[in-house]
Amino acid sequence: MRPAELDRLTVAEAADRYVELVRARTLTGALSPATAEVYARDVGTLVELAGADVVLDDLTGADVDAILLAFARKPDGRTTAGRSASGTAAKGVGPGQSPSSQARFRRSISALFKHAALAGWVQLNPMTRSAVTAKERGGLRPERRALTREQAQGLIGAARELPQAQTGQNKRRDQRTELRDAVIVLLLTTVGPRVSELVRANVEDFFTNDGVRYWRIFGKGGRTRDVPLPGDVALVLQEYLARGRPDGQDKALLLSWRGRRLARGDVQAVIDRVQRRVDPDQRRTVTPHGLRHTTATHLLADAVDMDAVRRVLGHSDLSTLGRYRDDLPGELEVAMRTHPLLRDRPPT
Repeated sequence: MRPAELDRLTVAEAADRYVELVRARTLTGALSPATAEVYARDVGTLVELAGADVVLDDLTGADVDAILLAFARKPDGRTTAGRSASGTAAKGVGPGQSPSSQARFRRSISALFKHAALAGWVQLNPMTRSAVTAKERGGLRPERRALTREQAQGLIGAARELPQAQTGQNKRRDQRTELRDAVIVLLLTTVGPRVSELVRANVEDFFTNDGVRYWRIFGKGGRTRDVPLPGDVALVLQEYLARGRPDGQDKALLLSWRGRRLARGDVQAVIDRVQRRVDPDQRRTVTPHGLRHTTATHLLADAVDMDAVRRVLGHSDLSTLGRYRDDLPGELEVAMRTHPLLRDRPPT
């Protein structure tokens, strides 16, 4: 028998109430507006896949499985027939949702059902009865996300050459974007910000302390972190601010040649454009988030302190780093070859 206090909301009604709650949490700083919109989008997809008029409490574990599988097969709006928005072939990207998008969608609807159980909208959380594994959803990564050292160095090398490419051009100053593109690629590859953090950056967020250039990054949940920039990256940034940034009133760091703040979608086009300058043997399609994985992977592989990497990436928990690290080719072989227990003992 159903408890008297159970609120038999439809999926659409529950979604509306939950999204209103999520957006309210942005006012307290508990969630960033960007994260709230991701939740809202995923919950909207749940309504579409489950049926707006279905009673939320009537959904079973089998229904959740069907929803997860339907989402996995749902065409990814960012790609068309396996090609990126720039028209270049996207390796490992099929017509369905990427593994990371599937994991995000599952987290979003899990949060909704967890709230629904507490609020009395469902008797039992159907997510606990879901039996579909990540492998069955197609959730195993089709290929690594991080660039190898050679691929990353090829991209960085191409970015470093951009300031020279800008010199002597006949374009008007406000139409030269090479320095800006170099800053975008170098910051993404060496600091690993979220793309939302990069496009939100303002000129005033960069400051110098004791001879070191820092970027004050405004991250998720209202948290900020001050990240020191590598010397080479700081020099390119300074050159961009001095002679590469269009004149205008906008305080944004990254501007279009028309003087408007860049959008998230513009960043992928910049990466693709710089990639075309990379030697084909070192070139591989990568997203801004893939460059975030690249930063984490290579810092950790170089034995940089895990807590330092956590602070660079802006995670609140060390355990999150596991999602941002890929295995590197030959890494285990090198680790065993330089095993600390097999090194020669220092002379006494």
